[in-house]
Amino acid sequence: MKERISSATADTKLLFRNIPSVITALFTISVVVMNILANKTIYQNDWLAIDGGILVSWLSFLCMDIITKSFGPKAATKLSVFAMLTNLLVCLLFFAVSAIPTEADFSAFNTVIGGTWFILLSSTVAFISSAVINNFLNWSIGRAFRANPDGKLAYVTRSYISTFIAQFCDNFIFAALTFMVFAPIFWDGFHWTLIQCVTCSLLGAVLELLMEVIFSPIGYIVLKKWNRDGVGAEYRRRRALA
Repeated sequence: MKERISSATADTKLLFRNIPSVITALFTISVVVMNILANKTIYQNDWLAIDGGILVSWLSFLCMDIITKSFGPKAATKLSVFAMLTNLLVCLLFFAVSAIPTEADFSAFNTVIGGTWFILLSSTVAFISSAVINNFLNWSIGRAFRANPDGKLAYVTRSYISTFIAQFCDNFIFAALTFMVFAPIFWDGFHWTLIQCVTCSLLGAVLELLMEVIFSPIGYIVLKKWNRDGVGAEYRRRRALA
């Protein structure tokens, strides 16, 4: 057991040394900002609810797709856990600031940054679940392209399918936990039906997939450059010998 823990620790350290810092920063920031922007609903009707997080959620999944392709699904999941823990730390700091008493009225500010515990719980469970689904589904689809695994067709196929399914799971898990489990208890009986959760999750996933389609060429260009520069070669060699 001790050897396995030591090996896993060394593997993680090497991973974070090999992943370009810009990708790690962009991914982590996107997760934190997505959580903040999700507090504002920018459009809502009986069948669709869109929050501000959609403006940056594509970046999170784009980063996961790039890392999965270059480093593997376990590596992308490790980075997802790191981003999730960073987000929880930021939320804790926000809550601490909101709880500090002041003479001036900062109630609106405190409400926004203080957050709601069950919304944070729902979003955390939804994010890490969808990250695991996205990373391993992306990797599994990529393995089917044996003739040209690094080609554009392979990249867009694995990215589009995994993103759509994972985004749907993310939306549904969050909506079900928030509006079917917690909201009826803590929001005076307010709730969504299962049909509303499924419909909103499906339509939201379609919109987020469109964002992925628009920005996915960036990910493909980054991967081609990484291949030319040998980015991650040291980590892949270690994994090959493991």
